[in-house]
Amino acid sequence: EEKKKRQSIIITEIPYMVNKSLLIEHIADLIRDKKVNGISDIRDESDRDGMRIVIELKTDANSDVVLNQLYKHSNLQTTFGVIMLALVNNIPKVLNLKELITNYIEFRKEIVTKRTKFELKKAMERVHILAGLIIALDDIDNIIKKIKASKDTQAATSVLIADFALSELQAKAILDMKLQRLASLEQQKIKDEHAELLKVISELESILASSQKLMGIIKKELHEISEKYSDKRKTQVADITLEESELDVEDLIEKEEMVITVTNAGYIKRTPVKLYKEQRRGGKGIIAATTKEEDFISAVFTASTHSYILFFTNKGRVYWLKTHEIPESSRQAKGKPIINLIQFAPDEKINAFIPVNEFDDKHYLILATKQGVVKKTNLIEYSNPRATGIIAVNLDENDELINAELTDGSRDIILATKNGNAVRFNEEDARAVGRTSRGVRGINLREDDEVISMVIASNEKFLLTITENGFGKRTAITEYNTINRGGLGVINIQCTERNGKVVAVKSVYEDNDLMLISKNGITIRMPVSGISSIGRNTQGVTLMKLDETDKVVAAAVIVKEDDEASITSQSENPPSQPSQDPQVQDSSPIQVTNTQQNSN
Repeated sequence: EEKKKRQSIIITEIPYMVNKSLLIEHIADLIRDKKVNGISDIRDESDRDGMRIVIELKTDANSDVVLNQLYKHSNLQTTFGVIMLALVNNIPKVLNLKELITNYIEFRKEIVTKRTKFELKKAMERVHILAGLIIALDDIDNIIKKIKASKDTQAATSVLIADFALSELQAKAILDMKLQRLASLEQQKIKDEHAELLKVISELESILASSQKLMGIIKKELHEISEKYSDKRKTQVADITLEESELDVEDLIEKEEMVITVTNAGYIKRTPVKLYKEQRRGGKGIIAATTKEEDFISAVFTASTHSYILFFTNKGRVYWLKTHEIPESSRQAKGKPIINLIQFAPDEKINAFIPVNEFDDKHYLILATKQGVVKKTNLIEYSNPRATGIIAVNLDENDELINAELTDGSRDIILATKNGNAVRFNEEDARAVGRTSRGVRGINLREDDEVISMVIASNEKFLLTITENGFGKRTAITEYNTINRGGLGVINIQCTERNGKVVAVKSVYEDNDLMLISKNGITIRMPVSGISSIGRNTQGVTLMKLDETDKVVAAAVIVKEDDEASITSQSENPPSQPSQDPQVQDSSPIQVTNTQQNSN
């Protein structure tokens, strides 16, 4: 039910033996304990016309998801157990449904057979009597004469048996016959009854001789009972297995493409793709989200409502979230904090997130750590989600996970360090290992150095390097030659006293925008095209002027609201995409640096 753009769930029936008041109290407890989300109010509007429990939903709640949560956590859906104990051959036995039906059919066969035999016996006995009466009626004068000449009933019986070839039963029936039966009309009734009973006997014998006729009678009688006593079915008979009997929320969610938007401050939302109309090149674009003045959109991509989004933290753990579990919002809304959707530890911060349509064995996750370790794992190893997350990589002491990328197994990887080195190698140089394994050496680090970025190399893009003192440079990725992993690499930027250490390295297109954030909270936004493209072994140029006490601490590539095409087409078809695999997207434009995307 929907009123004033707010949806409500109306309950008009509850399961057998469930108390309405206790059910409402239980739902209220679930709301308070945050086991069920999206409910703003619950009230009982039941009256003499029937039951009516109203559950009002929040504006951003999905009614199907809330209802499924209620089915799962409350008595709105219950299991009513039945022990189907029956006597089978006088032995108590617990039967399953098939055995119960089979035994019932056998029981009905036995009953109908016994009944038929009983009716056949009665009919044959009656035919036997009628046959004697017909013999007597055909020679009634002689019969009467013999009876009158007899001394007593016993003598008359003996005479009738001897002279007319009758049985004792027939003779007694003749003696018991009233004189009114001698009328011609009564005589005809006896003959008609005899003829009719012969037909009945023939039918009864055919039933006993044919199992098909026997089952036909059983079916006919079941239909008669159904027509006389049945009412409308209140339950459904479903062809499901035990494992399938649990309600799956996706059965209630329409499969639909969504635009996922993430901000630098850690807000996330989903918006239907259909709200973003397609525009031609040079279009003005539309607003993808409204953010706080100090916040900005750091990532946008498309995913199906049935897709997973993997969130990787600095502690080497990965968490799952279904796209439909992200609150749906309007294009202008800022979304909800990720920390409200995923329960990770206070000291964890999200360093990467990856949309996954299907967990298969044809794709890989590449993970990189601060101490230069890289790990390649088959995507299917991450196919068993848990609410508390699982280990994505076993980290050494004082090590952290800095990034994760989804690949097709043949991409080039670039690792960049804070002291200005970088190494480019093909991921085939790192064999795939198990999910909980440590990984292999990706780059050999000198003393007091650490990896601060990992990007997927694409020759159509640039490597943008930013240092803590506000300097940086843009260099074509083609200037970084592919070598064996585990080496020291080459100079990416000169970390002189002027430049300071490297804080971020990004893979960018020339038409991207860049946001720099300083320790004192100063931010600056600039077009990547405004940064000169220079050689690899250089110092770079000034990107941001800082006070003496200030340092650059983070950088992010910004998704522009007024890009040349709509956000949908931008996220689905990044320019010059090197991989044609729909499962593998170039994540550089949407990558979030580990120093900026956190749990706060």
